[in-house]
Amino acid sequence: MHTLFEEAGKFLAGRILSESDAALQVELDSGKRVKVKAAHALLKFEKPAPAELISRGQLLSLEIDLDLAWEFASEEEFGFADLARDYFSADPRQAASIEQQAAALFRLFEAPHYFRRAGKGRFKKAPADILQLALAGIEKKKQLAAQISAWAETLAQGQCPEPVREQLYKILFKPDKNSAEYKAVVEAARATHLQPLDLLQRAGAIDSAYQFHWKRFLFDNFPKGTDFPALQAPVARDELPLAEVRAFSIDDSSTTEIDDALSVQGLGSGTITLGIHIAAPGLAVLPGSAIDTLGRARLSTVYMPGYKLTMLPDEVVQNYTLQEGRNCPALSLYVTLDEATLEIRETMTRLDQVPIVSNLRHDKLDTVFTEAFFEAAQSSAPPPDVAWGLELSFLHRLARHLKAQREIVRGKPENFNRPDYNFKLDNPGGGEPQGDEAVSISIRQRGAPLDLIVAEAMILANSTWGEWLSEHGVPGIYRSQASMAPGVKVRMGTKALPHAGIGVKSYAWSTSPLRRYVDLVNQWQIISVVRHGRTAALAAPFKPKDTELFAIISGFDAAYSAYNGFQAGIERYWTLKYIQQNGITELCASAFKDNLVRADDLPLVLPAAGAQGLPRGARVRVRLGEIDEITLDVHSTVIERLDAEAEDAALAEEDDQDASESELAAGPISIAVDMNEPAAETSGDAAPVASA
Repeated sequence: MHTLFEEAGKFLAGRILSESDAALQVELDSGKRVKVKAAHALLKFEKPAPAELISRGQLLSLEIDLDLAWEFASEEEFGFADLARDYFSADPRQAASIEQQAAALFRLFEAPHYFRRAGKGRFKKAPADILQLALAGIEKKKQLAAQISAWAETLAQGQCPEPVREQLYKILFKPDKNSAEYKAVVEAARATHLQPLDLLQRAGAIDSAYQFHWKRFLFDNFPKGTDFPALQAPVARDELPLAEVRAFSIDDSSTTEIDDALSVQGLGSGTITLGIHIAAPGLAVLPGSAIDTLGRARLSTVYMPGYKLTMLPDEVVQNYTLQEGRNCPALSLYVTLDEATLEIRETMTRLDQVPIVSNLRHDKLDTVFTEAFFEAAQSSAPPPDVAWGLELSFLHRLARHLKAQREIVRGKPENFNRPDYNFKLDNPGGGEPQGDEAVSISIRQRGAPLDLIVAEAMILANSTWGEWLSEHGVPGIYRSQASMAPGVKVRMGTKALPHAGIGVKSYAWSTSPLRRYVDLVNQWQIISVVRHGRTAALAAPFKPKDTELFAIISGFDAAYSAYNGFQAGIERYWTLKYIQQNGITELCASAFKDNLVRADDLPLVLPAAGAQGLPRGARVRVRLGEIDEITLDVHSTVIERLDAEAEDAALAEEDDQDASESELAAGPISIAVDMNEPAAETSGDAAPVASA
């Protein structure tokens, strides 16, 4: 005697060795002996053999029409033998054969949408409305599976279905693994043995490498778009006194968010008053306002060659930018100095209207105000026809003095060993670049005289105001660095701690409130001290230990890192574009680390075969390989050693600080598509130079 029984959702059959009221001892065809509960034994039979019964039953079950079976099945609970008799037998009094009973059991078991299980071998048919919903769901799954297969086949043939193209960035970087588009890419990638990015490139899903990088950035950081809502730009209501100064700013020609300006009074009198004037949107953009919400959402202006996304709407920027020819509301730090010794005697902070006489531009004046110009000015007055020559000569002397003082605290001099690079796109109409514009790259040496003047003035303001907030018990957002030991990073916090890298007691970004949200926050706090003095801690928008400050720091760190990473990546794109446009096949470079080299005259770090083992600083000529504009990769090969020995690598420590940052930020793209997963069932503290 044999039995058919269920075990863990599977049907097995074997020869009965022994039997009791509670259980059976059964030997399977494999020779294995199992104990089966009596309730689990669904059929007992003598013929055919166990394996043959299962085989015949499975074949016969395919002939059972589920719709027909459901129609005449009893409304009450029933057994599989009852359905077999009703379905197969012409005579309702005649029992179905063993094969027919097994077929009915198998068919009922695999169709839970038609028949619900009510116990071992017992079933109850599903209500009509539930059945219709289930059948509709099954049909939808079938259609979806067919659609996925069709899309996968199209992708494998080198074409991209429009629905997949529309979900490109989501599929690659933030996939919904249950979406049909994602599954189609995974299926096609497996079939073609291609990586998802390569597959989609080959299928034409990526029309433009530039747009790929740009739209990916927007997808990650601006999913709702980059347009500002229509809001009225606020105007300061304060009646501010007019400052008796003549102020000027120093920026690039493309800069529209002019945050800072300088003034110098008392030249030749023995006592100089330096004015550091910062645009004051904090007078009108109030915490919690609609404009504040926009600024906090972005946290910083995003810079890239030929374009930028401002932190604040242009109407707000235009109201508060330090535009020449206007009296502009400003937060001003007045520093009184001894003209001979440059000793700081006192500082004073005021809110005032500052006459902006000139907007000086680096790109037009860097060749005029050179080191040679200022060295000559030390022995004789600058030529009278050079506008602002006297003021800038004094400021350059002061900047060198301030830098030297900071270097004593730092313990070593600041070295500007590597240049900055300016990118200029041939984009006459302005607007968003398309990625195929002609690009030019020019070198601008770090620490140029005008740069030094502005940098030292801003460091003076940020450190002075940082200490001032702390003295009044008003929290701010500070940047600090415990030491200059390797691996000790700059951190942001609410305590006035030393910044070893700059060489100051405390440092609170406050001089770019149109471009950085933390500067705007600090400006609100400083304005509160100006207005309320010793009671400012009670009146300031942010109180000590305010959790909002920590939330702002966290959000800013993440956004600023993402923006800087994008800027580095898109500058790398334009550098590679420059190489292509100018037919550059070889570069002179210096060994950097591992197998990497740094180009001498371009902002480019790249791997070079043959650079392994070279001493740091060794100069080489490399031949460039193929450029991949999507991954921003370009490989090279060392073809010539240009120096007999490596140059002195004393600057290596300085280079280490950004070795893994901007220049290397454009490595291979990280794709979120996992081809190995099971197939889802179908169910730095200096403000960056503005590039735009």
